[in-house]
Amino acid sequence: MSNSIEIPFSTTLLVRDTCLCLHVQRAARSLARLFDDALRPAGLTNGQFSLLMSLNRPEPPPMGPVAALLAMDQTTLTAALKPLQRKGWVTVVENPRDRRGRLLVLTGEGKAVLAKALPIWESTHAGIDGTLPDGNCTRLRDDLQALSSMTAEMPKSAPSRRPHHSGRAVGE
Repeated sequence: MSNSIEIPFSTTLLVRDTCLCLHVQRAARSLARLFDDALRPAGLTNGQFSLLMSLNRPEPPPMGPVAALLAMDQTTLTAALKPLQRKGWVTVVENPRDRRGRLLVLTGEGKAVLAKALPIWESTHAGIDGTLPDGNCTRLRDDLQALSSMTAEMPKSAPSRRPHHSGRAVGE
């Protein structure tokens, strides 16, 4: 016989209405679908567009800074690069200053795809910016950047904050 703990439904509603993680995830999924649909004619997903744009620099960047910019670990970045490499849009080369490291190079074909996608991104973004309350997209971006910075600096494990049940909080 198991001890069943009942959580009041009012708590479920509270979490639904106030959980920042849940609201950001929902917004991110909605935006991702919107940009995926918009960028499809250019042959890109929103994630691929962001990755290619992160490589559009005067000098090819190492993997670490790109992974940090995109808030992903290097293993995930490596997996995300594979289809772009197969299409010839990105190459990974040895870093001449540190032979253990790799540099990510946006190829001519990758630049062409990015150039095709950029006007799509711009028009999609303009449409979104125009629908935000008070047209205050700058404040939203600032708040999201502050949230990203704050959470990146927080300790990775906080045992006292972990739920005691399945290990996952509502909205995760």
